[in-house]
Amino acid sequence: MPELPEVETVRRSLEPFIKGETISHVQVFLPRMIRTHDAETFERGLAQQTIRALSRRGKHLIWDLDDWVMISHLRMEGKFLIAEENVPKMTHEHVRIQLTRGRHVIYHDVRTFGTFDLYQKPVTLKTLPPLKDLGLEPWDDGFSAAYLNAKMHARQAPIKSVLLDQSIILGLGNIYADEVLFCAGIHPRTKAHKISLKRLERLAECVKTILTRAVELGGTTIRTYENTLGIDGLFQNELYVHTLENEPCRICQTPIRRIKIGGRSTYYCKSCQH
Repeated sequence: MPELPEVETVRRSLEPFIKGETISHVQVFLPRMIRTHDAETFERGLAQQTIRALSRRGKHLIWDLDDWVMISHLRMEGKFLIAEENVPKMTHEHVRIQLTRGRHVIYHDVRTFGTFDLYQKPVTLKTLPPLKDLGLEPWDDGFSAAYLNAKMHARQAPIKSVLLDQSIILGLGNIYADEVLFCAGIHPRTKAHKISLKRLERLAECVKTILTRAVELGGTTIRTYENTLGIDGLFQNELYVHTLENEPCRICQTPIRRIKIGGRSTYYCKSCQH
């Protein structure tokens, strides 16, 4: 599943192909992916629009057009592909955006969980439904141990589950939550409200460090998610615990364990995390 580093990698690799390009026409093959309009209105609205910029908030891609803002979410296995010329419709292709210079932007999604929202300008991004309840990104002003303490002091859920809550920290998914907790030395079952301010300082530092490094390396390419824009993530080479069940911890040689928390596989070292 793409997390913040993978979505940022998609944004960085996709934007040079589409920025400044004008959309010729759009085809929607799975109308339920379009949440704010019917498919026909969506197709008409995008026609003849120039793509001014492509930004990101959490795991959402934000397309800045002349008259509209489009927000797309890749969900579990969504991908954007670039075709330099017209190609036959692909299996699992659900939206195709044709640009006036001949390029095609194809949205491909085996699981069909991806979404598109279209809003007419002027809009205030933070008030739009897909974005309004989101928390802070690690690089936002205000992201700190004090912020985490304010959000977690009444939370009795395991810290692993709380880290996945996008209303608190944006962009963390299963992979990076495991790695952040290892970095911080915190057991994933620890109740969030029991973590001291000093340990939250370390946690906040690890969130920034892990996600910054993952973005630098293009994210993590694993079986469940592979980028299709020619960028292979390399962060999987730096994983300390995630997917490494029974392998020796790189710090203490204790075998890595796997447990289930909130239905998600969670990997940790029982010696380094407590």
